[in-house]
Amino acid sequence: MWTEIDTQISQVTDEQFQTQQRRSVGGGCINQGYCLTDGKRTFFVKLNQASQVAMFEAEALGLEQMYDTATIRVPKPICFGIAGNSCYIVLEWLEMGRGNSQSSQDMGRKLAQMHKKSLGKRFGWDINNTIGSTPQINTWTENWVEFFTKHRLGYQFQLAKRRGGSFPQADELLNAIPELLAGHEVQPSLVHGDLWGGNAGFIDNGEPVIFDPATYYGDREVDIAMTEVFGGFPAAFYQGYNEVFPLNYGYEKRKNLYNLYHILNHFNLFGGGYGSQANGMIARILRG
Repeated sequence: MWTEIDTQISQVTDEQFQTQQRRSVGGGCINQGYCLTDGKRTFFVKLNQASQVAMFEAEALGLEQMYDTATIRVPKPICFGIAGNSCYIVLEWLEMGRGNSQSSQDMGRKLAQMHKKSLGKRFGWDINNTIGSTPQINTWTENWVEFFTKHRLGYQFQLAKRRGGSFPQADELLNAIPELLAGHEVQPSLVHGDLWGGNAGFIDNGEPVIFDPATYYGDREVDIAMTEVFGGFPAAFYQGYNEVFPLNYGYEKRKNLYNLYHILNHFNLFGGGYGSQANGMIARILRG
């Protein structure tokens, strides 16, 4: 398997690569991660079962599209494929370090630049991908309310009910989305899609970087909302974002609706108390 990966790296980079040292590193919750080096060049490789190759295809496409905006740093995808019983993705190796307030502000500015530069015409994406290990449906849709209702919350509720979850106000909430988003003008932006603290950081010179995307064209506010799910990013991040692309009036209410998607997804992935947390959010959203 590793020889096949070396060969593929050599082919796509037009430079011979033969691993001299390989060590295990964090690959997230669902993948195995490795650092490969030949002494001159270093790459990050993630592995999963061969059946999951579409997940890496989507990750590579998402990173490529974000990379092409020339705004916020992402690890450049090198190649992906199947080797033996495993699938793999090879990424640029980034040496991670620590940021400061200035770095956080810069992250906000550069994310805003990506959202501003990548405006599209429809909501969705070229292919379906995953949010964690949950399928994420990205069927192209003209209308944001329809897209978010059907392919985000509606789909998560379907999965949650199959898992045995009880959400008595689910239909009421879905029917209320047009009113909850009334007057909110949305232009499709390329979004990271899963922007919590574990998917953002700083390389060793303090430059901000984001990774492990669940990319699609959606309301840019979904990325900002997601940063607030698990404790929030530093205040400087939001200051930097609003300097470049200020959030629209009403974001503080909409963010709870958008973050319900991630709490439902956590229920579908992990169960436990996420179901009751989701029901509490639904009740608060409906109360206004």
